[in-house]
Amino acid sequence: MTRIIGIDPGSRYTGFGVIDIVGRSERYVGCGRINSMAGSMAERLNLIFTRLGEVIQEYRPDEAALEQTFVNRVNAASALVLGQARGVAFCALGVKGLTVAEYSASQVKQAVTGSGRADKAQIQQMVCLLLKLEAAPVSDAADALAVALTHARVRATRMATGQAYAGSWK
Repeated sequence: MTRIIGIDPGSRYTGFGVIDIVGRSERYVGCGRINSMAGSMAERLNLIFTRLGEVIQEYRPDEAALEQTFVNRVNAASALVLGQARGVAFCALGVKGLTVAEYSASQVKQAVTGSGRADKAQIQQMVCLLLKLEAAPVSDAADALAVALTHARVRATRMATGQAYAGSWK
């Protein structure tokens, strides 16, 4: 069995999703989101770091995957803030000794829905189907579960083809 945590970083909400890989099946373990809307940026980033550390301690994942930041030239300030949240997530994972695979949003959408242009509702629906969930998680948690599922599938393909784990889908 391998336990994977997926992270969807955000400056207001950071989603996390945890799955187990048992043989060829993917099993839901848990998910949620960290609400970091209140306080100064330093306080918000500290909250993300602390809460992710607690989540990692609780679930004890073997591997981690993180969604890459989409860089929007129109709103560079948003990309910078998101990058700070992503950096904090990297640190929280690194402090716990986890290596981190990275996947773009389009890679995650492609792996989970079959379309690199899927919307959030489609991702939530497919996460429910793939993990046999009765109710859809909030979008941030569903995105994080989708990141974990993407990593599980890339990992399985690499193992089946004999390729060593290289850290991300290239």
